[in-house]
Amino acid sequence: MAVYTDIAEDDLKWFLTEYDAGTLLSYKGIAEGVENSNFLLHTSKDPLILTLYEKRVEKTDLPFFLGLMQHLSARGLSCPLPLPRRDGALLGSLSGRPAALISFLEGMWLRKPEAKHCREVGRALAEMHVAGDGFELKRANALSIDGWRGLWEKSEARADEVEPGLQTEIRSELDFLSAHWPQSLPAGVIHADLFPDNVFFLGDELSGLIDFYFACNDLLAYDVSICLNAWCFEKDGAYNITKGTAMLAGYQSVRPLSEAEIAALPVLSRGSALRFFLTRLYDWLTTPEGAMVTKKDPLEYLRKLRFHRQIKSPAEYGLSL
Repeated sequence: MAVYTDIAEDDLKWFLTEYDAGTLLSYKGIAEGVENSNFLLHTSKDPLILTLYEKRVEKTDLPFFLGLMQHLSARGLSCPLPLPRRDGALLGSLSGRPAALISFLEGMWLRKPEAKHCREVGRALAEMHVAGDGFELKRANALSIDGWRGLWEKSEARADEVEPGLQTEIRSELDFLSAHWPQSLPAGVIHADLFPDNVFFLGDELSGLIDFYFACNDLLAYDVSICLNAWCFEKDGAYNITKGTAMLAGYQSVRPLSEAEIAALPVLSRGSALRFFLTRLYDWLTTPEGAMVTKKDPLEYLRKLRFHRQIKSPAEYGLSL
C-alpha cells in the first residue's frame, strides 16, 4: 500500500454518500507498498480501506481483482470484500482515479515471522489456490516470464549504477530462464504478491490475506516460489530451511505438489526472484522524490536469485523427496 494521490476531505465525504458506509470521522494515508494509494477510513459504521488505483493498474483489470475477492470469500477464504455502492457497482471515482471501498480486515502483519507462521501461510496459499478454482474471469500475468524483458529494458541502461556488472548478469539470467521455464505445470488463480505485509495474523493465528492487485492466472507452483522468497530468507540473506520446510509442509497438507512441480521449484524460484528484482529496480530508479512511498532495495532479490542458482536439488528448500 502507498499514497501517490492526495484527497480532499470534502471530496471524500461526497464520495462516501454513494455508499452505505456511514459518515466520515477520520482518515489517514497508508505508506507501505508501491502500487496504489490507500487510506484507512474511520466512519460512524465500520472502518474501511479506500483504494485509489494508480496508473500502473489497468482499469480493465479491476473487475478481475474485485470479483476474485468476492469469489474467494464465498469459498471460505478470509480476505477483504469490496463494498458495493448504492447503485450496486463496486467501483467509483475520486481525485481523478478509479476508487473502491474495501472492508477492513482485523489483524496485523508480522515483522519477524517464525516457522509456525510460515506453515500457516503455506496452508492459506494452498487454500486460496483451491478456492480460486471455478473463478470465471481470466487475467494473464504481465509480470511473468513473457513480460520480464520488457521490464528489464526500462532499467537496463542504468542498471550498473546500482551494482557494476548487472547488465551482463541479468541478460544471461533472462536467456537461461527463457530456455528452461516450465510450460505444462498445474495452473490457476495465484496471488502473486503474498509477502508478509499481505498476510494478517491475530496472535499466531492467520486472520486473512489482503492485496490481490497482482492476482492473475499462472502456474500454482510459481506462487509457492514467490512465498519461499518472501518468507524464508533472513535479513542477512541466508535461506532458513526450517521455515521453508514448514511452509512447504503447510502447503502440501492442503494441495500436494506434483513431481513435476517439485522438480521445477529451483527454476521457478529463480524466476520469482528475478521478477521482484526487476520491479524493485525500476521503482528504485524512477520513483520521484517526495512520494509517500517506501522504496524497496532491489539488491535483496538479486542475492536471493544468486542463491537459487546454486540449488542442486529441490530437497535443499526443505522438501521431503
